[in-house]
Amino acid sequence: MRIAVLGGGNGSFAAAGDFALQGHEVRLWRRDACQVAAHHAAGSRILLKDSNGQHDVQLKLVTTDIGDAVREAELILCPAPAFAQADIAKQLAPHLRDGQVVFLPPATFGSVIFASAVRDAGNRAKVSFAETGTLPWLTRKHGPFEVAITIRAKRLPVGVFPLRAAEHAIEVIGRAFPGVIEPCGDALSGALMNAGPIIHPPLIIMNAGPIEHFERWDIHKEGTQSAIRRVTDALDAERVAVREALGYGAPHFPLAHHYAKEGEIWMYGRGSHDRLTDSGDWRERIVLTEHRYMREDLQLGLSFLASAAELAGVVAPLARSFLAIGGAICGEDFMQTGRTLESLGLGGVDRNELQHLLREGFPA
Repeated sequence: MRIAVLGGGNGSFAAAGDFALQGHEVRLWRRDACQVAAHHAAGSRILLKDSNGQHDVQLKLVTTDIGDAVREAELILCPAPAFAQADIAKQLAPHLRDGQVVFLPPATFGSVIFASAVRDAGNRAKVSFAETGTLPWLTRKHGPFEVAITIRAKRLPVGVFPLRAAEHAIEVIGRAFPGVIEPCGDALSGALMNAGPIIHPPLIIMNAGPIEHFERWDIHKEGTQSAIRRVTDALDAERVAVREALGYGAPHFPLAHHYAKEGEIWMYGRGSHDRLTDSGDWRERIVLTEHRYMREDLQLGLSFLASAAELAGVVAPLARSFLAIGGAICGEDFMQTGRTLESLGLGGVDRNELQHLLREGFPA
């Protein structure tokens, strides 16, 4: 199938390389013209490393022209960080056509941001947007055009906006991820599967001292201690309570299953945490106030969870506490600078109106 991948980070290169390895026609868009020129000079290829060895794969196109990238693409995958979504959505919106599916893994309710951009651009194409609970790959770039995939996702709960387009969207995404996609309802359900705002805020806040002290720190190895795990489980219980209060049923993909050796299989399958830490790819320099775990998962992800909790009538003290501490570290009020239903233009919408919007999409 024809697939467009947007972005130049770890997830985008893993996606482009893995899809090309599967035999799909892949077009990669990124904004950095110098990097695109260098990629052309390197033959528009990606060296992908996984448990089966090294794979030198060819991309159909590498470009700075987003229109060229997405033209005739059945699936458009954008694994860029949540804080980059608004800008990318604005650039993408005029180019979308009937039947295309935009997949955001994960998105923090970014589906609504992309759909809003299409509406604001005056584009009347029938496009569907979807999001899931995690990046489909545990991955890190090892060079400008080289990427290592430690694990591929085994289960991806996917929510679709608008929900009435779910059958088509799930079919298209399922061809790119055979045997992995599990429909979980609408886009808000998909957003409330996002694992990043659960696993990463306790890690980056409760490890703030060693992060600032050591030159390099593996937040998932030395940073994942029993006390932090207990806090993570309690924070995740707030997420599940919000899902249940909003009427979403199981499975909720509790993060405890990510670490467990028995019971329900989580998104990355068994033993994924050990394989992640064994890879050594997450031992890195972390700038506390700038890292994606702070700016995407805490500032945006937890503010969205807190906002959804307020709508659902659920008390979320841990989410609010991490937002307050993270905001103090960064000198901001994260409930004001983060992502909330109000900041998405949905502050005055009640639950019935929101459910209608999630099902039908924005009016034509």
